[in-house]
Amino acid sequence: MTSATLFGRPLPDGGTIGVAAPASPFESRSDILRSLEWWESQGYRVKLSEHVHARDDYLAGDARDRAADLLAMFADPEVDVVQCLQGGYGSGELLPHLDFDLIAANPKPLIGFSDITSLHVAIRQETGLATFYGNGFLGMGDPATTAFSRERLLRVLRGGDVGNVPPNPDDPYVRPLHGGKVTAPLVGGCLSLLLQTMGTPWELDVDGAILFFEDVELEPYRADAHLTQLAQSGKLAALRGVVVGEMDKSDWKDHPGWARTRSLEDVLEVHLEPLGVPVLYKLPLGHGKHLATIPLGVSATLDADARTLTIEQSGLATDREGVRA
Repeated sequence: MTSATLFGRPLPDGGTIGVAAPASPFESRSDILRSLEWWESQGYRVKLSEHVHARDDYLAGDARDRAADLLAMFADPEVDVVQCLQGGYGSGELLPHLDFDLIAANPKPLIGFSDITSLHVAIRQETGLATFYGNGFLGMGDPATTAFSRERLLRVLRGGDVGNVPPNPDDPYVRPLHGGKVTAPLVGGCLSLLLQTMGTPWELDVDGAILFFEDVELEPYRADAHLTQLAQSGKLAALRGVVVGEMDKSDWKDHPGWARTRSLEDVLEVHLEPLGVPVLYKLPLGHGKHLATIPLGVSATLDADARTLTIEQSGLATDREGVRA
């Protein structure tokens, strides 16, 4: 696998954030308003898509409308960054309705996480566009979102030094599950969503790559099942390395009602140590308190011995190599 060949431009001063809702809807209108006001307080404009206020139970409206809104944000010359409203559920429904040629013709940073994994995988594999695993729009105004997360997102989107992914500021411990050092494209997302690509035209391609995954409220036996499926489908055979972010609320001790089982770390050891590639666990990537935004599809160096993940390309068109206009 080669790194992404298509990059969007950095977010300029006074630029415009285009917001589409490919997955679940907002709950309270004030959630949208507080995020809009946060972006404006930073000196940016916000442009909401036509159907961003749509709600159909756990979906933000009809799949075709959600896909059309996402495409409209890419096509709109005023929009500099496309930020997904939030994750939840539903992004995978958009894939048959997306015009990947339109996205490739209008490369822009796409940012979101969790359920947005479906879009990260499909867009990277169909267009070569680097995308960004980071907070959705509603997260920007959420009082639970930390300054660490907001500052990292802004620095990455502005084209600042991405460099080493910083450790959790509250608990900087990072564990190598297997030593070694490798440089390769970084791909992945939320583990449960990666599994949902299997058997589709957008099935996850990880050959020759560093696989990144994280998840939330994933019981150890379910994590075991997911990793077993990846192994039996051959997805772990040609990996160059693995980065496991936060597996938030995923141990038996997090849920008093669960019977005591193997720990989540036990499961990771069983599946990942025998691969013989560098494996690093516990960087603040995922559903935990802090989220360090990272580009996907770009070259990264995983040094498990040094306990670092270094992003070698910003994922933006400031890079000297791999840029397609």
